[in-house]
Amino acid sequence: MSPTSSFAIKIVSVAVWLLAAIAFLPPAHAERIKDLGTFQGVRPNQLTGYGIVVGLAGTGDDSLNYSTEGMKGIAARFGLTLPQGVNPALKNAAAVLITADLPAFAKPGQRLDVTVSAMGKAKSLRGGTLILSPLRGADGQIYAMAQGNLAVGGLGVSGADGSQVSVNIPSAGRIPGGATIEQAVATGFDTTPTLTFNLAEADLTTALRVADGINRAFGDRRARAMDAVSVTIDAEQGAEQRILMMGMIENIEVKPAEAPAKVIVNARTGTVVINGAVRIAPAAVAHGKLTVSVKETPTVVQPAPFSQGQTATEQNSAISIEEEKRPVIDFKGGASLADIIKAVNAIGASPSDLVEILEALKQAGAMKAELVVL
Repeated sequence: MSPTSSFAIKIVSVAVWLLAAIAFLPPAHAERIKDLGTFQGVRPNQLTGYGIVVGLAGTGDDSLNYSTEGMKGIAARFGLTLPQGVNPALKNAAAVLITADLPAFAKPGQRLDVTVSAMGKAKSLRGGTLILSPLRGADGQIYAMAQGNLAVGGLGVSGADGSQVSVNIPSAGRIPGGATIEQAVATGFDTTPTLTFNLAEADLTTALRVADGINRAFGDRRARAMDAVSVTIDAEQGAEQRILMMGMIENIEVKPAEAPAKVIVNARTGTVVINGAVRIAPAAVAHGKLTVSVKETPTVVQPAPFSQGQTATEQNSAISIEEEKRPVIDFKGGASLADIIKAVNAIGASPSDLVEILEALKQAGAMKAELVVL
């Protein structure tokens, strides 16, 4: 078979796969599979490193031990040996930690953005330059080298009397494209017998729908839901075929399962969030407010002239009790989120009142939802 014929067969095969995927797309209001999770092994990797920032205007670490040792190491790279017992003054240098994310499939020679943060007493990294530093992965290997001038958004100013003014954080900055990738991370996605797609949120129904959507698109039974998170997919050998299949799978649309009924309460801010799955069984709620006030009005008692009496203070107290009369809320069976909001707004309940009402409904068995307090 000629190379031209082989290429034509591949094009026809790709066209058939695309037509099959388009023909079996479900109706609107669905989500792309790529928005529901990621393929196992195809993920970014975190890199970290230690380095020295120089060129600071007297805002560095001064004589911090680990920055001093770092500067000695940098000097040794260029064949300069400092005399024994001599420590360089480091007000213009700072010891820093460097972090970066290495994307999946990143190749040697590509650039990465890095974040540089002071780890000692440096007041500001503004105007500094990071000296060439290695970035290592969790396995201890070097995957990138970082160097460059920092962009610092913060500003710190101090006066002679000790007063200080800071805008944002001047002890951290970024270097856009400041690291160069030296080696790629082996994902192994093209050699394993199967691919695994992991959902971002565990849900048995969604996992089954993802597997069913893949099978309908390809016209076979290559996908299987293994649990509430993972969907295993039989894949052909070879990176080219797998990339083609993965790209098609990511754009298949499925309708995720409805989220479980939840009520989220933030006790610190008074924020209450109720999702649309919450339903209320038949119930009646009366929520009142009792206010007790005590008013003290002291009165000065003045004795008559020449009576040899003493001026005194007489206490007068007035106690009042006020109870607001609020209507009873009648929740019909299957009341929705809109019904709850309408009823609560009608009686002018505050967020704290709403929390108490929801807690009472749950205790009464009228609200079948998970109540989460942050």
